[in-house]
Amino acid sequence: MFYEPHKRDKSLLPHDPFKAIVAPRPIGWISTRSPEGLINLAPYSFFNAISTRPSLVMFSSEGPKDTATAAEASGEFVFNLVTFDLRHHMNATSAPLARGVSEFEHAGLTEAPSNLVKAPRVLESPAALECKVVEVYRPRSLASDDAGVIMVIGEVVGVHINEAFIKDGRFDLVAAGTLMRAGYADYVRAESTLSIIRPEGGGGTDGASA
Repeated sequence: MFYEPHKRDKSLLPHDPFKAIVAPRPIGWISTRSPEGLINLAPYSFFNAISTRPSLVMFSSEGPKDTATAAEASGEFVFNLVTFDLRHHMNATSAPLARGVSEFEHAGLTEAPSNLVKAPRVLESPAALECKVVEVYRPRSLASDDAGVIMVIGEVVGVHINEAFIKDGRFDLVAAGTLMRAGYADYVRAESTLSIIRPEGGGGTDGASA
């Protein structure tokens, strides 16, 4: 099968498989505090790490939603790790609440103070990354100079980890029950890992020397 995205046979593929093919993805559970003091917490399907030195992460908003605009205006945000046990809480924070209504309160979560940024973190999450915004990028498409997307890139300036999930000097994502986004309404739970050691001289930091 081959098709161009705008010519997809919707009788054969009624739902766009793009997010199911590019999967699983980390969930960008992003908390922010706007310059006016409004706190927001929302999950983003498009999130990932893009560098280790420095440690950079990004999340992408399809449209100028509160989280992206608050991160851009304040220059800060926090990534909170979503786990299987927090799946319903995370989903609740995606509800279209009125501006100013607390997603933390709505989802039954606890605001915890961060150390280096003003945005709070999710106390119940086993890991969180405090980030300072280094760039906000608005990609273009082939058809337009503005694809309507806001990509926020942040440098990690602080790391919180629940020590219960550190085993042999490593963060155990299986024990934490890390949850990842797939396509449609699907998610993937981390239940096992395997190690593949890179060839000598292969470069990168994902192998045994990480």
